Amino acid sequence: MAEKSTKPYLIRALHEWCSDSGLTPYISVQVNAATRVPAEYVKNGEIVLNVAYDATHRLTIGNDLIQFAARFNGVSRECSVPIEAVTGIFAKENGQGMLFPREAAGEAASAPTSPDTPPAPTNGGKPKLQIIK
Repeated sequence: MAEKSTKPYLIRALHEWCSDSGLTPYISVQVNAATRVPAEYVKNGEIVLNVAYDATHRLTIGNDLIQFAARFNGVSRECSVPIEAVTGIFAKENGQGMLFPREAAGEAASAPTSPDTPPAPTNGGKPKLQIIK
């Protein structure tokens, strides 16, 4: 039997911690061919998404996919993010969270860029995020 990845469990746990603490959970995503997000908000092959319960509709964080509907500039859009495309989850307010190893650079699809995508927060250039494998 193949070993199960801890990544979806860690994402769900940190999402729950953010929600319970009154913080806003964001995920950073490396966009690839299997990622369904609004292309106009992708910058340098990445997108940062607010996955708080009050910002999403029908949010499901499964073992293989994160799926939800969200409003982008007032228009409801369906999003589907493979767990392997998630590169981090963090609280918007304090930057606490976790980074995950990225895919090989050749696997990410190039996408249009937008100046509206917020960067993952750092605190004085020192991220509070932890990289795990």
